Amino acid sequence: MLRKLALSSATAATLALSSGAALAAGAAGHVEDYAFSFEGPFGTFDQIQLQRGLQVYTQVCAACHGLRYVPIRTLSDEGGPGFTEEEVRAYIEQNFIEVYDPELQDWRAATPNDNFPANDAAGAPDLSLMTKARAGFSGPYGLGLNPLFRGMGGPEYVASLLTHYTGSEREEFGSVLYGNETFPGGYISMAPPLWEGAVEYGDGTEATEEQMALDVAAFLTWAAEPKLMARKQMGFTAVLLLGVLSVLLYLTNKRLWAPVKARAKGAQPAE
Repeated sequence: MLRKLALSSATAATLALSSGAALAAGAAGHVEDYAFSFEGPFGTFDQIQLQRGLQVYTQVCAACHGLRYVPIRTLSDEGGPGFTEEEVRAYIEQNFIEVYDPELQDWRAATPNDNFPANDAAGAPDLSLMTKARAGFSGPYGLGLNPLFRGMGGPEYVASLLTHYTGSEREEFGSVLYGNETFPGGYISMAPPLWEGAVEYGDGTEATEEQMALDVAAFLTWAAEPKLMARKQMGFTAVLLLGVLSVLLYLTNKRLWAPVKARAKGAQPAE
């Protein structure tokens, strides 16, 4: 009876994982498994890549998309793009960033304490949490080892979406849709936003379409997970402490029970 119950449970779990994998795979089209520096238990953000990604977002993506949940001051936080406070203020001034002030009922120049402005003009989604919203392509939902070792899937989805336009177009209800191998359904209302040399990197990196896609995907991952590195360090410390504690508990248990085992062994009748 117990054996049949165990077999039934194992079969049900296998079917659940298989259906979860199918759902995860069917949620989007083709997604490349890119290698990002921040993946894995010891991965870290590439500060220079985050700066390039911010440039791509500012010069390309910000025309239609916002980052309403990201404070501008976090550009100077540890583990982020690594700006100084003066560079953050310069970034605001150079890009004429303005925010709407409900008290003034008017627009004003942004300060580092403000969030990046929202952008609802084109009806495009906000990108603050995009990489978290698109997580999970790499395996069944609930399988926690996939995000740990293979990445959470969001940045791969964003990079794939930006680089897998097919060039085909069609019109539906007066709107032009563009063929995309990654977007669910195969067509997306966003025109291809990137092309060779769309931005000019100051560090000399060649601004290929794939390079810009990877850079902005990394930046959006940081925007959605600004404390990712701190959480990894905390997790590593916790695992290390638990390992030390397990060894101490084993040694303590062995020492406490040693006299009892010795008496029990001595009490055994001689053969």
